[in-house]
Amino acid sequence: MIGELGRRSSTALLIHSALIQAVTFLVRPATTYRALELDVPGFALGLLAASYAVFPLLLALPIGGLVDRLGERRLMAIGAAVVLGCSAFLLFWGTSVPALVAGTALLGAGQLACVVGQQAVVANNAASSRLDSAFGYLTFAASLGQALGPLAISVVGGASVRPNTQAIFLLATVMSLVLFLTTFVISSRVSQGRRTAKGGPKGSAVALLRTPGVVRALATSATVLAVVDLTVVYLPALGAERGLTAATVGLMLTVRALFSMVSRLGLGSMSRKLGRMKLLVLSLAISTVALGVAAIPMPEWLLFIVMAFLGLGLGIGQPLTMSWLSAQAPEGQRGRALALRLAGNRVGQVILPSAIGVVAVGLGAAGVFLASAVAVGGTMLLLRGVRLDD
Repeated sequence: MIGELGRRSSTALLIHSALIQAVTFLVRPATTYRALELDVPGFALGLLAASYAVFPLLLALPIGGLVDRLGERRLMAIGAAVVLGCSAFLLFWGTSVPALVAGTALLGAGQLACVVGQQAVVANNAASSRLDSAFGYLTFAASLGQALGPLAISVVGGASVRPNTQAIFLLATVMSLVLFLTTFVISSRVSQGRRTAKGGPKGSAVALLRTPGVVRALATSATVLAVVDLTVVYLPALGAERGLTAATVGLMLTVRALFSMVSRLGLGSMSRKLGRMKLLVLSLAISTVALGVAAIPMPEWLLFIVMAFLGLGLGIGQPLTMSWLSAQAPEGQRGRALALRLAGNRVGQVILPSAIGVVAVGLGAAGVFLASAVAVGGTMLLLRGVRLDD
């Protein structure tokens, strides 16, 4: 169970977390396939990809304020309704580039509202000593959804090069309806955030950034997530340089993702034994070493082991920064703090890969892994003097 939530509500929250990710990882590839059906030019695919991040960047802080005022469940219901509307819109009217862009942008907004609401439920209902464990389970469910979404495309699409996008959008609509209905199974006790926000302190994003530890938590979170993205993009390039097949690289990425999921299941017990600070430093150290070692030519089997360790390190970093922020943020501003983290993650996903790409130019994919190791290792310097343990 998660904090004061009962077993039924906790289960509903985890299902909600898995479903929103599954729908997202189902709809986004489907919009790309639909765009290819329309024979759109290459730049339109880039526009389609960028449109997903537009609303999260613009709306992250306002949505963070809303969850503190309206309550977590209400915001999750609004987000799920937007995702349902988006899926239905793409099912019936997603036959042009502007429609696909609009649908993708709405998906980004709805997903953001759902995720911020879910994280605020945990932050406002789990005891401080249980935050790591609770966020570990929440992010495990999210990772599971991210795996199930693409799997659904495989099931619906079969062996065809271009799957039936109409069938995929129909499946997404049904899943979104379940997502919306699941929201109401979560206990109304999650509205604690609204009560706290009304009677508690109010502050701007700038004031929140001045809270001790918040900026460092944001920087750590953004770096870890950006490196996850870099791994997904550059491991195929590294494999191509070393003559590895696409199937082998895909299996390596799967191993990395699976070990990230495993690390999150045992996060609570590991945190209680080592403490948040030591565990976070350990996870960053493991990630740094794994990234650096991956740049060295090695046998295929050994690279699988390196990817497993990389998955363990990176998998621990994200939920720990969530619990860190939740513990640091003043009561009544936890939703805003978690939304600020998501916005920071989006910025990091743009800036860090671009910077690393420039630094590592001419060094190939191995140079990108080395530069990523330096970036992750540098975040450990941010932790000097920070006490995360209660």
